[in-house]
Amino acid sequence: MISFRYTGEELWARMERAVENVNERLRKTVQILENANVPYAVVGGHAVRAWVAQIDEAAVRTTCDVDVLVRPADLPRLRAAMESAGYHFRQTSGVAMFVEQPDASARDAIHVVLSGEMIRPNDFEPNPDIEPSETTKGFRTITLQSLVRMKLNSYRRKDQVHLLDMISVGLDAKFMAPDGCYEQKMIESAGVERLAGRFYCTFTGMTPDRLEEG
Repeated sequence: MISFRYTGEELWARMERAVENVNERLRKTVQILENANVPYAVVGGHAVRAWVAQIDEAAVRTTCDVDVLVRPADLPRLRAAMESAGYHFRQTSGVAMFVEQPDASARDAIHVVLSGEMIRPNDFEPNPDIEPSETTKGFRTITLQSLVRMKLNSYRRKDQVHLLDMISVGLDAKFMAPDGCYEQKMIESAGVERLAGRFYCTFTGMTPDRLEEG
């Protein structure tokens, strides 16, 4: 049986510090890449947070992951920028990442996602490019359509939760789903009434601009 080791102010401090550390890691990473002019886009849970925050900040979910999408050709520039800022590069289970200390946990890392590449051999499609993107002062992420596609492509439990978070606040996205994606599972888990008029997919080969017209 597990009992509490931390209580009182120490417990509050640990919980608060966990969130603050991740946010600070993201801020530092983005600042480094912006200063070095390395093309990038924030993806994963923080991209979901940024999109959900556009509608309802109370619905923003914390995440422990910092994921950055870059083009393979820019990986040497990314590595040089991060290492010059004191980060250490390493690969764990085939995933490139940067950590502040050589022995740091992968949970405390900045994970690199390469555009145009498959994360797993059974993925339905490769990662998107960093463009088109949503760019603001000091922050860049992928479009909502690209983010939805990435989440459908991965479709782990946390990806399903992220999709539900975006649906729950009323974010709309029209996207072209790859053949065989998990669209039926998404409909079943989210509920038809939540998806009606919000999310679309097509298997007809229609281009995104034509899809927007429909």
